[in-house]
Amino acid sequence: MILKLHKDEAGQGLVEYALIIALIAFAAVVGMNSLATDINTAFSKIGSVLDVNIP
Repeated sequence: MILKLHKDEAGQGLVEYALIIALIAFAAVVGMNSLATDINTAFSKIGSVLDVNIP
């Protein structure tokens, strides 16, 4: 019985796809966090320049 379960590969593809999707989602979240920080910094710099140059 245990040997039969060990050889049974049904559902293996689904698990592999789920792991790949989870890895991609994790990378996207990390990338978006970094991107959001960069965008926030850029807008802060633009705001500072506008404050200085507008009387």
